[in-house]
Amino acid sequence: MVEFRGVRKTFGRLQVLDGLDLQIRPRETLTIIGGSGTGKTVILKLVVGLLKPEAGRILVGGEDIVPLSEEQLFRVRRGVGFLFQGAALFDSLTVGENVAYPLREHTRMDDAQVEARVGEVLALVGLDGIEGKAPAALSGGMRKRVGLARAIALAPHLILYDEPTTGLDPQNAEKINDLIRDLQRKLGVTSVVVTHDMHSAFKVSDRIAMLRGGRIAALGTPAELQHSAEGFVQDFIAGHLE
Repeated sequence: MVEFRGVRKTFGRLQVLDGLDLQIRPRETLTIIGGSGTGKTVILKLVVGLLKPEAGRILVGGEDIVPLSEEQLFRVRRGVGFLFQGAALFDSLTVGENVAYPLREHTRMDDAQVEARVGEVLALVGLDGIEGKAPAALSGGMRKRVGLARAIALAPHLILYDEPTTGLDPQNAEKINDLIRDLQRKLGVTSVVVTHDMHSAFKVSDRIAMLRGGRIAALGTPAELQHSAEGFVQDFIAGHLE
């Protein structure tokens, strides 16, 4: 579904990714872990073309997106849902209007079709009937779920999650974890999760990739990482089990 081949990304003199190779399989949930500033969120932004690498190839559905123009990237982005760390809702719009936004921007659905789709995706995230509420009236967990409803409104084949449980209490974090797994099963999507929450990583992931020194330093199932013989893997996990 997504493949990085020899990807390099720098910001000024800071080399963040140094020849990154990574394959993300169709319909799997792959979680990327690593220390602060190692480039986890950079990877997500590269997948949708919000950033361009200095070298390497990034294949999404078999197509190298690196040389694509901004206009050509719109086609790629339509197939990708992105849940931002802070949900990134428009406070001036209702919940329903927030979820409807990508439908009105990128489809020719009429009002009835938009309304039906909004209701459908809100139900998928367990928020039936809140279309008229303002985002400011919602809890942090509900805002995340509204952001997720908006991310899946266009029926993407790939969903990117940037720190989906950050700032949530344990109960709401567990709801988000359950949703990530549930949507993978119901929609058949590929999911890429960036998190520092190891409880979340162990629960939602088919595989976990650890980013270190600009490359993937460890890759395997949750059980394989938990039993890794690498000291730096064990140290990271122990330091991030909250």
